[in-house]
Amino acid sequence: MDVKLIIKAFALLSFCLTCFVGHGQESNNNKKLWAKSILNQKAPKLEVEQWLSAVPDTKGKFVLIDFWATWCGPCRKVIPEMNEWHKKYNDKLVIIGVSDEKAEIVKKAKEIKIDYFSAIDTKARLKKQLEVQGIPHCILLDPDGIVR
Repeated sequence: MDVKLIIKAFALLSFCLTCFVGHGQESNNNKKLWAKSILNQKAPKLEVEQWLSAVPDTKGKFVLIDFWATWCGPCRKVIPEMNEWHKKYNDKLVIIGVSDEKAEIVKKAKEIKIDYFSAIDTKARLKKQLEVQGIPHCILLDPDGIVR
């Protein structure tokens, strides 16, 4: 192989790696984050416009907040698994799905069956506080309200 070609290939690879590493938002053992990290901190208060389910009692339980939308394929794909977690761990875990879509849109999506708690926040208050850049996105709070 030509030495000049090898040097050019190495230079291109080095440039690409430098760009990738320099521009990625890295944390948590080099995993890319799609929100501001508040790990091991008190979670901001969850405020919603409307509950589509009963209001959950979270006292003394872990709370999983899932930011999702009806148009999001990966969000919809995980719903059956979270329904199972809700059934299996409901004495220790409260799951809350929060969409920033209008209530009518969520209610109209009859093919989506959510068994856990569900709420609407079209202002996306908590989502904005956490700087969520992609969904689905979940945060897990321990019984003391600390993000884990």
